[in-house]
Amino acid sequence: MKTLKAVIVEDSRLARNELKELLKVHQDIELIGEAENVDEGFELITKTNPDLLFLDINMPEKDGFELLEMLDDVPITIFTTAFDDYAIKSFEYNAFDYLLKPISQKRFSSSITKVLEKISTTSTTTEKEEGLRLDKQIFIKDGEQCWLVKVQDISLFEIVGNYTRVFFDSNTPLIYKSLAQIEEKLPSDVFFRANRQQIININHVKKVVSWFNGKLKIEMNSGEEIEISRRQSYIFKDQLSF
Repeated sequence: MKTLKAVIVEDSRLARNELKELLKVHQDIELIGEAENVDEGFELITKTNPDLLFLDINMPEKDGFELLEMLDDVPITIFTTAFDDYAIKSFEYNAFDYLLKPISQKRFSSSITKVLEKISTTSTTTEKEEGLRLDKQIFIKDGEQCWLVKVQDISLFEIVGNYTRVFFDSNTPLIYKSLAQIEEKLPSDVFFRANRQQIININHVKKVVSWFNGKLKIEMNSGEEIEISRRQSYIFKDQLSF
């Protein structure tokens, strides 16, 4: 297994030093950087693309949740905080783990073991799909609700006024990004622009039927029905033909 790259985003120098001491016994984890606030953390993560993020929640000016909102791709995230009332909220974000300060070596090592097991079980898939980035997580916030969602689990993007609705599991939150902004970051061989309003994940397509005037109609696994424009129907047929 490759060495995992990790970064720490924590406003307390003492807490950062404690995490670095805890990491010393784990040779599979390489600490490649640390930041003391959200803006520095964003710059560091964007530059280094780490596998693992140790993230404090309660920081001045911007909190850890706001950092996740700024990122396009979110690493495996372990929250570290002294405030246990954040625990429930963090799991709404689908955080990998939650460590309450002061962190014991035993509890820390347990968390690292889970990280390594997760990486081990998904390494084959990740290697095959590295170019697609399907196993990457993105952060979605809609009002007070927040999620960390794997790209591959999103079935549909749909324009709603100035927003875009994101479909995954039984959730349909709105995000303040245009469909064009989203499309340019998606793997084009998995996500397909069905029409001017919608982008579909072809891995979530249940059925394709011929429709009027040379168009196609798609039924998604989740039950949504999508009409592909005539022009895009020709492209869709060509893309999926052998």
